[in-house]
Amino acid sequence: MKRMLGVAAVAMTVISASAALADEQTVTLALDNLFCATCPYIVKQTLVRIDGVSAVEVSYREQTAVVTFDDDKTDVAALTTATGDAGFPSRLVN
Repeated sequence: MKRMLGVAAVAMTVISASAALADEQTVTLALDNLFCATCPYIVKQTLVRIDGVSAVEVSYREQTAVVTFDDDKTDVAALTTATGDAGFPSRLVN
C-alpha cells in the first residue's frame, strides 16, 4: 500500500509539473500608428481579449507592446492580426 501511495505521489508531481510548465512565451511587437495617449490603452485592451494572453505592457514612448501568452492557445500571427484590425499594424521584434 505504501508503495502504491508513493507511485501515486510521484505521478501527481509529474502531472502538476507539466501543467505548471505551460508553453508561455513573451514577445515584443513594434507598433505603428500610436499617435496619442489613448492608443496604448486601445492596443492593450485589444490584446488582452485574445484567449491565451496573460500580460500586456504597451509603451507609447517605445512604440512597442510586450505580450506574454500561452502558445498552445494563440500565436504571434493572431496578435499582429488583432492589432492591425484595431488600426495599429505590428510586427515581431524578437
